[in-house]
Amino acid sequence: MYYDCFSGISGDMNLGALVDLGVPAKHLDIELKKLKLDGYILEFKKGHKKGILGTKANVSLSQEASQKDVKQNSGHRNFDDIKKIIDKSDLDKDVKALSLEIFLKVAEAEARVHGKTIQEVHFHEVGAIDSIIDIVGAAICIHYLHPDKIMASSIELGGGFAECEHGTFPVPAPATSEILRDIPVKSGAVKFETTTPTGAAILATVVNEFSDQIHFKIEKTAYGLGTKDFKIPNVLRVYWGEQVQDDNSQTESHPALILECNIDDMNPEMYGYIMDLLFEKGADDVFITPIMMKKARPASKISVLCSKENEPGLTEILLTHTTSLGVRKHLVEKTALKREYSKVETRFGSITIKSAIYKGKRIKYKPEYDECVKIAKEKNIPVSRIYEEVNRLIANLGDDDGQ
Repeated sequence: MYYDCFSGISGDMNLGALVDLGVPAKHLDIELKKLKLDGYILEFKKGHKKGILGTKANVSLSQEASQKDVKQNSGHRNFDDIKKIIDKSDLDKDVKALSLEIFLKVAEAEARVHGKTIQEVHFHEVGAIDSIIDIVGAAICIHYLHPDKIMASSIELGGGFAECEHGTFPVPAPATSEILRDIPVKSGAVKFETTTPTGAAILATVVNEFSDQIHFKIEKTAYGLGTKDFKIPNVLRVYWGEQVQDDNSQTESHPALILECNIDDMNPEMYGYIMDLLFEKGADDVFITPIMMKKARPASKISVLCSKENEPGLTEILLTHTTSLGVRKHLVEKTALKREYSKVETRFGSITIKSAIYKGKRIKYKPEYDECVKIAKEKNIPVSRIYEEVNRLIANLGDDDGQ
């Protein structure tokens, strides 16, 4: 799924686009009722922006519900309030987790802007019922569509000034700027705010890769309509496509995450156990680097390479099984040689060979270590003899030169 944010993104534009893409409005309505929030109406209507046909999402509150919401919450909710609403719901656990991750993006941004803790931050616009519907609705739609990969273009922020809870600010709003750290943006297409904190938080949470270069076969195009009219179509365009596989490609690239934490006060005996836990939980790689921290204290940096899907569980291990009080994460692009697996019959038994392919040829290979160790123990021979046997057989087959 690819978000083309040439006119920005907001929570309602996202909902409209995903329903336009194929999420049944009925399914969304049934799932949102599990939040047990009363007094709102979610409607989807077809419409046009600059001649472009799309879907407009609109959340409206009854006057009674709006007054009740303001009275009970003073117009504001904090992260714990939102968490209670979501945790008490009957939503799928993955929908709950994704919803809370999006809200956490906003909470962290607001905390940085105001110099407060996450618990002290009160959501303003994002704490209102319509924004809760936008964010939880986004999680429901993503869970329903279940794309293998989500990409997005650079994000148009707009221009001029916008009214927010704290007054008039130049676009983008302070929270939006914080949420979109390290994400490619552009501005100036129009003199209005085109990307809201809600829209920014959704993208910052669900997108695996930001790129203006797309390389896939388009199967469907959907449009979510905004409210205002600009000189450009005020729409969010979303593509559904299939990755184009190039059989002659030399490498495989995909986004990944690096999780890091610095530790100077943990028993070194624990590192091996923690590494095992991380690998069991889906880490692609784990490595430890000696570093010097403040006051010239020797320390270690644990780095974990992983997919976005495995990040929550791996972060939990670092927070609960080490002495670190926090975890850093940043997006990286992982480029790897293509790999092929085959079997070679040796006098010690069958062994799996992992080969690296470049330009259609095998340029390097190695036997699976665990299989070699198992055979070495069974035969009571050095594991190096098994490696030598594998290398001899492959050399005799003429494969050592990439043939």
